[in-house]
Amino acid sequence: MRWNNKKRHTPNVHIDIKQHLLLLIIPLLLISIVTFVFVEAENAYLYLLLISIGYVTSYAVTYYVHKQNMSRLWQHLEQVVRINDTTYELVNLSSQYDSEKTFLDALLLKAVNAVDDAEMGSIILVDNFANRLQFESVVGLNIETLRTINFTLEETFLYRLTKGRFDRAVVINNMRNINAQSTLTDDEQFVLLNASTKPICSTLSSPIRIDGELYGMMNLDSSKMEAFGEYDINLVNILTSEAANAISLYQKSKKIEIMANYDGLTDLYNRKMFDAAILQWQHTPNLPSYIVILDMDNLKPLNDLHGHQTGDAALKTLAMSLKSMWHPDFLVARYGGDEFVALCRGPVETLEEQIKRLQQELSQLTPAIQFSYGIAQYQQNWQSAFKMADNNMYQQKRFKKGDCNE
Repeated sequence: MRWNNKKRHTPNVHIDIKQHLLLLIIPLLLISIVTFVFVEAENAYLYLLLISIGYVTSYAVTYYVHKQNMSRLWQHLEQVVRINDTTYELVNLSSQYDSEKTFLDALLLKAVNAVDDAEMGSIILVDNFANRLQFESVVGLNIETLRTINFTLEETFLYRLTKGRFDRAVVINNMRNINAQSTLTDDEQFVLLNASTKPICSTLSSPIRIDGELYGMMNLDSSKMEAFGEYDINLVNILTSEAANAISLYQKSKKIEIMANYDGLTDLYNRKMFDAAILQWQHTPNLPSYIVILDMDNLKPLNDLHGHQTGDAALKTLAMSLKSMWHPDFLVARYGGDEFVALCRGPVETLEEQIKRLQQELSQLTPAIQFSYGIAQYQQNWQSAFKMADNNMYQQKRFKKGDCNE
């Protein structure tokens, strides 16, 4: 079950007419019998009338109160189920979001839809090292305007109302009063209150903690005064707790994805991911595709003379240079060891010019980084093109070694 709006589906809690008649007639019959047995005949009808009126009135009031209580109970239950469905959906779909930003956008939108009277909202992330805050996701607010505000954790009302513990959700029913007590400038306070089409009068703010650390806070806003109550606080506490689990799961799934698809040392595609990406490569008639294979010439001497940390640093430098030169337009990967491969679009003269310029730049570093390369046009047969580029690369290596032996 998925909820796309705040419409409630209140169940049928009324009693049908037959049940009403049974509940009314049977007691009235018993009352009538008792009245005529114990009350004098001339007063029996009067007593019976008064008792019957009292009973019917009490019955109607009791039924009305019961119906209202059942309706409220069902509405509360619906909200709990709605939040449970929201977090369940986010947890199960977290791996489908392209970035943490899009995931947080989806989370915030579902939170605003899940809580009654919430019209707007924001997720603010915490930079614990710089002690700064940043608006990351918004609903119904101008994020560019909000990002002009430069404020710290200590300047938030959540910090002040929880005395820096960030251990519970809080409600502000008059935003103007609470902001007036902050150290923000008048202009910044004005931006906070008017970053939406409707002025924000009430805010429900809840901390988001992941692995014991404050990750951020979720604010749900309303243009109504005193829009949120204790019940909303409890719901949002549940929501943010489950949201923290969903965010944590999302982060871990992305880490696993990175470990599976990227080289741990250079952050380039690994061989598995590169081979999969080739299948999605689009050939263009105007710019032919080329395979470029690069192999470091002096990794072993660097490791022997300066240590493996220097060799790793050289691999990282070469990878960063290739990434800045060709990514994201082309595919670049560490194919194994000191071998790199790229799938690029021509013209080939431009590619060779870029590679030779890179060879020149890296050879001037201390210690120098040297590599050989081979290029082959890729049309349809990947294996054939790869083999040709690999042969061209080794031919260049052999040529360099021949020069050294002369």
